[in-house]
Amino acid sequence: MALSIEEKMVLVGEVGEEIVTEEELRGLLERKKNPVAYDGFEPSGQMHLAQGVLRAVNINKMTKAGFKFKMWVADWFAWANGKLGGNLEDIQTAGKYLIEVWKTTGMDMDNVEFIWANDAMSDVEYWKIVMNVATSNTVTRIKRCSQIMGRSDADSLKASQIFYPCMQCADIFYLGADVTQLGMDQRKVNMLAREVGEKLGYWKPVVVSHHMVAGLKEIKTDAEGADRAIAKKMSKSIPDSAIFMTDSEKDIQRKIAKAFCPEKVVEENPILEYNKYIIFERLDRVKVERPAKFGGDVEYNSYAELEKDYAAGNLHPMDLKGATARNVNGLIGPTRKHFEKNAKARELLKRVQGFKTTR
Repeated sequence: MALSIEEKMVLVGEVGEEIVTEEELRGLLERKKNPVAYDGFEPSGQMHLAQGVLRAVNINKMTKAGFKFKMWVADWFAWANGKLGGNLEDIQTAGKYLIEVWKTTGMDMDNVEFIWANDAMSDVEYWKIVMNVATSNTVTRIKRCSQIMGRSDADSLKASQIFYPCMQCADIFYLGADVTQLGMDQRKVNMLAREVGEKLGYWKPVVVSHHMVAGLKEIKTDAEGADRAIAKKMSKSIPDSAIFMTDSEKDIQRKIAKAFCPEKVVEENPILEYNKYIIFERLDRVKVERPAKFGGDVEYNSYAELEKDYAAGNLHPMDLKGATARNVNGLIGPTRKHFEKNAKARELLKRVQGFKTTR
């Protein structure tokens, strides 16, 4: 049964922590039955839980709303950004591994197309768009987008990182994307695309920015907005700040046991974020097991119920952590099993685990 415009708006609204703008999104859904959304990702190491499970959840909501989704395998971008030592072959191996993981997460592969940046690099039309973006902006304006690469010191950028934002902005128009569906940390370059799109004869893309799930470590920064999203997100270069999609049950328990989870504190609590943005997106209820002297087992039918109990002090951090570890282990179980049983997948994982990951 076809969804109404209102139902589609609700689905996209569940994905977007911020939508620029909702009015433009509604108009797009009214004009097009199957608009195009895109996300780009740098292959730079093992995949963590949010990149795996949450990415699949969000894409499935977008495709249910009628979108065709394009996943831009940004291998040349990872190269420009110095990932994996700037070794393009290693970066492309990591890209193949990431796609292999997504096949195990329940992602709607029928409506998702993976496109390698490498294949576009020989297309003169791509570089014309890049040049159009570059010639319409100053170096100062482009350097303001440096945070999209996880870089906070714009003055220390390599030359390759200066034209990175121009390329990322060009991706939107090259791929014909009506909607950019990336994380809040990519907001600045998406705003750049909105600034230059119509001026250059393209269009103004709608920006649907999803929430960046916090890393397991305590956040210590006074940054705001997109800069704070970068600081708090899971990091591949800090292994204990994230659960990886093939982590063992023992590793999951250890990482979550050590995670920042202050009693009664809801804001920027990574264990609560795991439950809100990942676990309750896949499970109808969460069971917390605890001894009778501490109230016995309890079940929550929604994240709101769990958060309310936690904020009131009725749910102890260690009990919440135990339930979270069990549920996370269950969610990544199919991925872990695939990489254990499938020889091709196992070899990809072995190679990627041997790469030195950098920020």
